[in-house]
Formats: sequence, C-alpha cells, structure tokens
Amino acid sequence: MYKLFFIIPLLSLSFIFSSGSHALTLKVATLAPAGTNWMKLMKKGARAIKQKTNNRVKIKFYPGGVMGNDQSVHRKIRINQLQGGAFSSSGMSAVDPSIQVLSLPMVFKSFEEVDYVRKVMDEKIKKHVAKNGFVILGISEGGFARVMSNKEIHNIQEIRESKVWIPEGDELVYETFKTMGISPIPLPLADVFTGLQTGLIETIASTSTGAIAFQWHTKLTHMVDIPVLYVIGILTVKQKAFKKIKAEDQKIIIDEMNKAFAALEIINRKDNLSATAALKTQGMQVITPSDDELKLWKEFSDTSIKNMVNKGMIDKVLIDEIDKLLVEFNK
Repeated sequence: MYKLFFIIPLLSLSFIFSSGSHALTLKVATLAPAGTNWMKLMKKGARAIKQKTNNRVKIKFYPGGVMGNDQSVHRKIRINQLQGGAFSSSGMSAVDPSIQVLSLPMVFKSFEEVDYVRKVMDEKIKKHVAKNGFVILGISEGGFARVMSNKEIHNIQEIRESKVWIPEGDELVYETFKTMGISPIPLPLADVFTGLQTGLIETIASTSTGAIAFQWHTKLTHMVDIPVLYVIGILTVKQKAFKKIKAEDQKIIIDEMNKAFAALEIINRKDNLSATAALKTQGMQVITPSDDELKLWKEFSDTSIKNMVNKGMIDKVLIDEIDKLLVEFNK
C-alpha cells in the first residue's frame, strides 16, 4: 500500500575496483524512474562525491528497476554483486522490519507531527538498522499515502469487497489488512499497473507522486482523502562494504548524501502536495469517510500495531518512543 512510494524505492550497490585508476565504483540500482527528482539529486550527490574524493569513489545508478525488484536487489547484496539499495521502508523490511515504524497505519495525522517525531527517530532508526549490518546514508519523505481505487470506497466493508493490492513480501501491511478483515493481493511494484489495467486489483494505497510517477492514476477514479500512512525512502549500504572505504571518504559520502536527501525532503513534500491537488482537479473523485468510520479505521490500525509488537514483528521500544513524542507534541 503505502509504500507506495517509495513506492519509489530505490537502489543497489556493487563494489568494483578499476584496475587502472583504483577507483571504487558503487553500483546503485533503483526502482525510481529516470528523470525523477530522486534520480536528479542522487546523481548530483554522486558527482560531488566523485569530485571531493578525487575519483576514489564513484556511484553508478541503474534507474527504473532494471536490476530487479527489492527481493532481487537483496539477493544481489547477499552475494556481493551489489552493496546496498534505496528502498521504501517496506522494501527494507526483509533486513529490519522495524524500519517501518514511521510507516505504520494511521500513526501520524499531520506533517507537523511527522517533523517533530523524525527529529529524534531518524537517528534511532539508523542505529537500529546498523545492528543488522547496514549503514543508512539518507532518509527522505515520500509523503502520505492515501487509499485510491477505481470504485467508490466509503468504509472498511467496501475495501473488504474490493481487490486490494499490497507490496509483495510486506508482512506488516499484510498484518494490518488481516486485522481489518481484508484479503489483499500481493504483487511486485512493477506489476501494479498491469494489475489495475486487467482488473486483477482495484484498490491501492499510494502517495500522489507515486501514483502519477508510475501512471497508476490513469486507472483510478476515487481517492479517500485520509493519510493512512507515511512513506519514507531509504538509501542504505551494506556495512561490510562501507567499512572498506577510507574514513575520510566515508564522511564525504555521508555528508553529500545528507545534503542530497535534505534537498529531496523539501522537494518531495512540495511535489506531493501539488500532486494531490492535481489529482483532485483532474477529475479524481474525493471521498471523506464519516467520523465514526475514521474512528473504526484508527481502532483497527492500533490493534494491528499491537499485534505486530506482540508477534515480535517490530521493536516495541521504537513504538513507545514515537508514542511518547506524539504525546509531547500534542500537549
């Protein structure tokens, strides 16, 4: 669902020492289509890294999923053909499910809440992922995902009666839907458009920019105007590979990618707001559920999160920290 976007998940990395220059090339595969702001800013960061390391470190990108889906990227990381990737939180959940703490259902109601929580949680998430052997070089906002469908969706019962997509292998989203009594259809990101086109699926959860970037919006007619989850994108590198780089070059990589992702944050938020407005003005019908229905959605969401914690699918410490920060913000 959400994940949508990032649903705009991104990359992969592979070490190769060139025999002539001894430069280290990091091969980066990404699901992000060529020409997107993600690719433009990632390439800008790569150019700065190449220059500031005097060609000791280079990054080569493979956009548009040419290196395969998230599962393929992780497999290539394991055999050292690639050293990392840029993913949505769901795409990284195979390594560390708790990466999805910011993207759990209906945790946030506003960008103001998101900004307050992320000032603390981004670093905690990086430390958590480091325990699982990866270095996060950047975290960027994908935006709020909303339920979109080619049929009217006013309540949970109508979602249950719809053919709902979830990202392939996303156990946390599956747990959420199971709690709601929904039987979702898992598909790889690359198959969503065809699924909508053929009627295999009817309903998705996506950010507005993701829906437009992947052309899903051309097969959808209705949008539930509720932020059901917050999507992030993550650039991460396998720790063993990163440690092979000189300490001074590691710092340059982190600094330049932090700059790239900080710029991306600003652009992504603006683009998502504009994309949501564009979908509305281009004819997508907007539905706002009743207050009673929203309360029911929230109750199901909270129950699904408790189930995930009880099953050990996500770290309770991180969940408690987010709850604490939200209480502080809303005082």
